[in-house]
Amino acid sequence: MSERSSDTVRGGASTFVSGPGGGLNPDAGSVGPGPEAGLTFPAVARLELDELLSQLVERAQDVLSTQGRLRGLLTATRMITTDLRLPVLLRLIVEAACELLNARYGAVGVIAPDRTLEEFILVGMDPDAQERIGHLPTGHGLLGALINDPRPRRVDDIARDPDAVGFPPGHPSMRTFLGVPVLVRGEVFGNLYLTDRRDGTPFTAEDEELVLALAAQAGVAIENARLFQESQQRHQWMSTTAELTRLLATGTDDPLEIIAGRLRAAATAQYAAVILADPDGGGVGRIAVALGTDPPVPADARINLDVSLVGRAVAERRPILVDNPQLDATTLERTERTASLLVLPLTGDRASRAERPAVVLLGRDRGMPAFTEFDLEMAATCAGHVAVALELARARSERERLLVAEDRGRIARDLHDHVIQRIFAVALGLQDLAQYESPANADRLGGYVEDIDATIKDIRRTIFELRPGPAAARGRVRDVIGKIVRDARPGLGFTPTVRFAGPVDAVVDDALADHLCAVVREALSNVARHARAGAAEVSVGIADDELIVEVADDGVGLGGSSRRSGVDNLRTRAESLGGTFLLTSLPGGGTQLRWAVPF
Repeated sequence: MSERSSDTVRGGASTFVSGPGGGLNPDAGSVGPGPEAGLTFPAVARLELDELLSQLVERAQDVLSTQGRLRGLLTATRMITTDLRLPVLLRLIVEAACELLNARYGAVGVIAPDRTLEEFILVGMDPDAQERIGHLPTGHGLLGALINDPRPRRVDDIARDPDAVGFPPGHPSMRTFLGVPVLVRGEVFGNLYLTDRRDGTPFTAEDEELVLALAAQAGVAIENARLFQESQQRHQWMSTTAELTRLLATGTDDPLEIIAGRLRAAATAQYAAVILADPDGGGVGRIAVALGTDPPVPADARINLDVSLVGRAVAERRPILVDNPQLDATTLERTERTASLLVLPLTGDRASRAERPAVVLLGRDRGMPAFTEFDLEMAATCAGHVAVALELARARSERERLLVAEDRGRIARDLHDHVIQRIFAVALGLQDLAQYESPANADRLGGYVEDIDATIKDIRRTIFELRPGPAAARGRVRDVIGKIVRDARPGLGFTPTVRFAGPVDAVVDDALADHLCAVVREALSNVARHARAGAAEVSVGIADDELIVEVADDGVGLGGSSRRSGVDNLRTRAESLGGTFLLTSLPGGGTQLRWAVPF
């Protein structure tokens, strides 16, 4: 205020004083300088002004705080969009929520189809505490209440909440709680849980609004991560389909095992099996391949198709998704830990008329995400392509077999019509010459004739083997015996020698082939269990209208074991076919088994 003028307020009355140039005094009417210079306020007005200033400062601080929380929300939103891998994204969401609300602990729970938590990602608790607690929550108590009623929930004291069930031993103390649902496309994906603000205050309505906003952004990020994950899975299934189609087209020794292994990897399954259904409709299936089973599934285990998922898939010719295999599947279709199962029939337009319809089982253990409809769609599409590839491979193999059979038939005809006739003519000429020679030369010529007769018999035997018989259409007996010998190698520690004599494939029918395979398998099993041998030889031959199987080893011999159930089975099998069975010790050590039956 200048010296020339001043305003004075007293007791609610105002006095205006002007300088020498004149002025107005409403109270006194005098002109001249006043007794005071400057502006003063009474005590009441000063208190009101201080209060207004305090409110202004407080509101400014609220604006700054709100601005800071909005900036934190933007930062948290940026954090959860930096990675498209779903497991990483879920952890980022929890970390962002804890930082936004200054919470000590945070978690996100993914809800399973059975309304429990199939996945629980925790932040803020040290690994030692988690180890003391043991298993993570599965969706009971306060967490379960939020699952059943997916609405935001704030609790100032967890111990007093009616839905609380207490903490397990070793669990850190928690008091305040805030939980909100995470929605993806309008459906509840999971819940976001926060406990204990670091400043000790309860969660507020503003905290709830911030976390709801973050949860909405998290839902969008989760959907993007799901789409990205599905695109990666789709690419994986397409690559698997192309690889299996190529392998089956080029030919492979064990296609079923390759199919099971590739599908197991593509589906990220712990367990995979292939079951071959009975082509005659007898209601029995055989497990041909089993991967990832503990304990291992017995070789050639049988499944009753009438009461199994495999039989249902074969009958309906469609894939099946099973959420609870422990109730719906047989013990041979799952393991004790299997929590989700895919049943995939390898059936196409012609597969139902295939020799042995196949079904693939894929299982995930507890603790893994359950199979979804997307997984079922991708796996079923791949199985359909594999079924077509198997049909093409089977048709190509049949065509090649027919070409080989036709070529063998031509060779057999040529041998019979030309070679044998010429040799027979030579033998007749030699016999005729022997009549005019001396006894010594006659004996020599007779020996030549006998050699020629033996050669003719060998050629005729070769002709029999070249001609496609009943067993050739189903697979050569020699190949089956060879596979049995190879399968016995792990138990023996070596690969036995195999010898064939005579037209085995031509004369052995289905029934006799089953007996033959059982005898060889049982004999090698006995060698592996009792002989402690370093070498063994398997001989299968045809002689004097008999099928003869001999298995010899260099082991410890018969010994004094009283268990002879396997040997008794072999003897009974031979006698039931009108044959003989003999088990003897070799002079130099070891044992020889001889099993002979007529055919």
